[in-house]
Amino acid sequence: MPVVESMQNRVFIHATNVHQGGGRSLLQALLKALDGKVQVVLSLDSRMPAPSNMIHNVEIKRVQPSVIQRLKAERWLADSVGPEDIILCFGNLPPLFKLRGRTVVFVQNRYLIDDVQLNGFPLRVRLRLAIERLWFSRTLSNVSEFIVQTPTMKRLLDIKTQGKVPVRVLPFVAEPNGDAYRELQPEAQKEKHYDFVYVASGEPHKNHWRLIEAWCLLAEEGLFPSLCLTLDEARFATLYTEIGAMRQRYGLKITNKGELPHNGILGLYENASALIYPSTFESFGLPLIEAHQAGLSVLAAELDYVRDVLDPEQTFDPNSPVSIARAVKRYLGVVERPLKIVDAGDFLNMLINRRC
Repeated sequence: MPVVESMQNRVFIHATNVHQGGGRSLLQALLKALDGKVQVVLSLDSRMPAPSNMIHNVEIKRVQPSVIQRLKAERWLADSVGPEDIILCFGNLPPLFKLRGRTVVFVQNRYLIDDVQLNGFPLRVRLRLAIERLWFSRTLSNVSEFIVQTPTMKRLLDIKTQGKVPVRVLPFVAEPNGDAYRELQPEAQKEKHYDFVYVASGEPHKNHWRLIEAWCLLAEEGLFPSLCLTLDEARFATLYTEIGAMRQRYGLKITNKGELPHNGILGLYENASALIYPSTFESFGLPLIEAHQAGLSVLAAELDYVRDVLDPEQTFDPNSPVSIARAVKRYLGVVERPLKIVDAGDFLNMLINRRC
């Protein structure tokens, strides 16, 4: 294949494996922000829609979601990039080949850089992540700079690269005024369909099961706060079925809206009082920012990735259903009496008189 001569200041956005979830929302925002000042070349997953108002000086290469086509796209990228070009690899992975331009890799997938077990994932997903981890480690020398969204991700990546590749923290979100909090008017706070919403897919680290266990504990105490989830019923069928069984057994007020487009998620925030976020780790935690922008209270795990982006109203141990349930009760204003402590005399008296 002939090498394409470079034009000065071209920007390549290489995102052949982004088409859903938070990555899709951020990529759509990035594409909408293109202003025409530089020539842009996009390599996109064939399932990733481009904005309808795409500016005229953008070239789009569509890539089918198969291993062979993505490998061909890597070869095309190496042949197309010139020494004056900037390449933004938006799909977590460095380019397979050394490029002649300045190569920046935007990393969102913490599984690729954190030493965490992959237990709980289907075999096919574990295999894919293992291959991507190997790809990531073997292609570090092809990277000029990494960009991440939080200090926590920077610390992990500095360890992974042994400080050999610069890492910059540059967070952004789809909506303008990313760190702004919208104070809701009193009339907007009254009528909400859901007490809590959890915007997340069903991967193991999203920790849905601990959240449902907490809701069961609350039900045993006669508390039934409403909760809305956004699980894809087909992709996470087992989890969806288990949640349904617990909902029936305990009478839980749990609704699942399924996977929603970004506008649907924003509409969901408008109909909820608070975001609850029990995920055990994240690269950024985009819903935390979006819910904060929408004026929702946030109850979240007491973990670094949360504190990187905001100070939640309530925090909890994400591995403890009891801790999650207690945070919910604090938020709802339910008074929980502390354990009554007695002295030795009272202890003996209660023992002898069989009182508790």
